[in-house]
Amino acid sequence: MIQINAVACKSVRVMETHIRNIAMQNTTITVILGEAAQPTDLEQLSRTACEHNLHLIVLLLGEVPPIPIYSIGIGEFSAYSLPEGWQADVDDANTALEKQRDSISQYLVDQGASAEVRAVCGEAAGLRNAVARAGLTCDTIIIGDDLRAEAMLFNDIVHAALFDSSAAVMLNALSSKEALAPQSVFVGWKAGIPASRAVRAAMPALRQAQDITVALFDPIATSSRDGENPGSDVAAWLGHQGCRVAVQQYPSGGQEIGIAITKRAKKTGANLIVMGAYDHSRLRETVFGGTTRTLIDQREWPVLLCH
Repeated sequence: MIQINAVACKSVRVMETHIRNIAMQNTTITVILGEAAQPTDLEQLSRTACEHNLHLIVLLLGEVPPIPIYSIGIGEFSAYSLPEGWQADVDDANTALEKQRDSISQYLVDQGASAEVRAVCGEAAGLRNAVARAGLTCDTIIIGDDLRAEAMLFNDIVHAALFDSSAAVMLNALSSKEALAPQSVFVGWKAGIPASRAVRAAMPALRQAQDITVALFDPIATSSRDGENPGSDVAAWLGHQGCRVAVQQYPSGGQEIGIAITKRAKKTGANLIVMGAYDHSRLRETVFGGTTRTLIDQREWPVLLCH
C-alpha cells in the first residue's frame, strides 16, 4: 500500500512538472528594440524561446526627423523644399537599421530560435502605429531597455502597447533569466478590469510558478470595492488553475503604492510583478504620478502590465 501511494505521488509530481513545462509552449512574443540594441541583448530570451518553443517577432524602431513644416508650400502651385541634408539623414537611418536587422536576424538563426526580425524607420507617430499593429497578433510585447534612452519615444511606445494593442506589456524582461518563467510572482491586485486582464495574460507564467503572492494594499472590504473578503476571489480563480497562491493584505502607511509594491516584491523574492496599468487616467498619473508610472520608471523588477 505504501508502494502504491509512493508511485501515485510520483505520478502526480511528474504530471505537475509536465503541465508547468507546457504552460508557455507556442507563445508568440514581440520584442521592441531601438537603434542602440545589440544582438546579445536577446541572448537570454532566445534561450527561453528554444526551451519553450516560443516564436519571437523582433521589431526594430528607427526614428527619423520629421519633414520640416516650413518646407511644405502653400497654394495650388506649391512644392516641397526640403532642407539640404534631410533626405541623406533619412537614407542613412534606413541603411543603419537594415544592417542592424540583418545582424540580429543572423544571431537568432545561430541561436536556433524561431524568429523573424522586422525594421520600421519613420517619424514617432508611425512608430507608435507599428507597435500597436504588432500587438494585435502576439501574446506579449517586451519593450527593450535601450529605448529608455529616448524618454519621449519610450513613453509613446509603452502607451501604444498598453492602449492600442491587445497584448500584455513586459518591461525589464530581457536581462532577467526568470521573467518569462518565474518561480515566484507578486500580483499587485486591485479589483478592476486592468488587474483582471493582467492576471489572465500572465496565466501561463502563473501556472508554472512555485509560489504566487496576491497583494492588496489598503483594501476596502465592501462589495463595491475589493469585496467582502478582499483577494479571496482572485485566489480561488488562480487556485482552480492549479496555482499555489497566498493572499496578503498590506497597509501602505502613507507610502506611494508603487514603491510599496517593489519593496514587498523584494521581500517575497519575486521574479516578476504582475499588475493592472492606469486604473486612474493617464492625465492624472502624468501630472501627479501614480502606481503605474512608478512601475514603468523603475528598472529593477520585471513587470507585466495590462490596461
